[in-house]
Amino acid sequence: MSSGITLSAATRQNLLSLQDTSALTATTQNRLATGKKVSSALDNPVNFFTAQNLSNRSTDLGGLLDGISNGIQAIQAANQGITSIQKLIDSAKSTANQALSTQITTTGTATNNYTAPASSAATVNFYINGASKSAIIPSGATIDAAITALNSAAGTNVTMFSKDTTGKKIVLNASSAVEFETTADQDALGFAQGTSAPNKYGASNDAVSAGSDLTVSGVDARKKLSEQYNSLLTQITQLAKDSSFNGTNLISNGDPTNKLHIAFNEKDSSNLDVQGQDLTADGLKLTSITGNSGSTVDGKGNFLLDTSITSTLTNLTKASDTLRTASSTFGSNLSVVQNRQDFSKNLINVLDTGSANLTNADLNLEAANSQALSTRQSLGISALSLANQAQQSILQLLR
Repeated sequence: MSSGITLSAATRQNLLSLQDTSALTATTQNRLATGKKVSSALDNPVNFFTAQNLSNRSTDLGGLLDGISNGIQAIQAANQGITSIQKLIDSAKSTANQALSTQITTTGTATNNYTAPASSAATVNFYINGASKSAIIPSGATIDAAITALNSAAGTNVTMFSKDTTGKKIVLNASSAVEFETTADQDALGFAQGTSAPNKYGASNDAVSAGSDLTVSGVDARKKLSEQYNSLLTQITQLAKDSSFNGTNLISNGDPTNKLHIAFNEKDSSNLDVQGQDLTADGLKLTSITGNSGSTVDGKGNFLLDTSITSTLTNLTKASDTLRTASSTFGSNLSVVQNRQDFSKNLINVLDTGSANLTNADLNLEAANSQALSTRQSLGISALSLANQAQQSILQLLR
């Protein structure tokens, strides 16, 4: 005996329609709940794996953005360092110019009257800004002859030596630092003795300081300015070494291995190497003003010579040119990296949008479908009820 239930064709057709509607409703509700029209490879293999590849590349590029951002900050740190170093260079120029404008003078009148050499000619050795000079004063030379010999030895168009109003004492009035080699040289001209300074202007080149009747001005002022200049060089080096970001310093080491590598794509086939430069005082070829140490001691340091100051100013100008070139180079690299950062952000957005277009559901459409399916399901239930009315008529007859 069969246990199956026999349904009419109309009833069976309406039942199948309700089953289809229920399946569509379940699919629509799942899309509304997940926001995805393709949740797995079973839904649409092509779209699923294509979207997955797009999302993976987007993730890889997103990871590179951190490196690009760090690269931008490292370059900006270097550029900030250059800007600050330029200010120190300007200060150093100001210091050197101040030293150049500081006038050095040696003035005074001999304490004792001039006495002519008695039996033989006398040689008077002295230094003008460290340059050795020798004047030969003949035996029995008058004060005028002695002054002529001294001015001739000085080798300048400016008269350094003259005599006082009494005509008996030698007067020294020079726009430079004048020092005598020995106290005997001072005695020969009637000047008071000073203190000995052995090897002041190199080996076997002694000098004595000015005695009580001579005044040397400007030398100490220039020396203090040279010390200030040296301090600025120290600050330049320290500032360059402090211009780092996350352990990367692009301006304190010019070694070829000191470079910043920035990858722009996941395969590193697109990248940029930013070469570091040495913008410390040594790297800028700025040397301290000393001249009084080492194997070439000559005592002409401390901004004593105008020529050394002008040479220093020339080096400072070259250093400024080097900084401007470095700033231009880093600025160009920064522009490239920032452009690639913007490009990567926009490309990530394109990739994410493309992936979403392949897998995301249109929630407006799915919401409309849900409403339509709900109505369709109600109509199906009503149609199924109508299809069963014929059997209900037979039931009434049986009653």
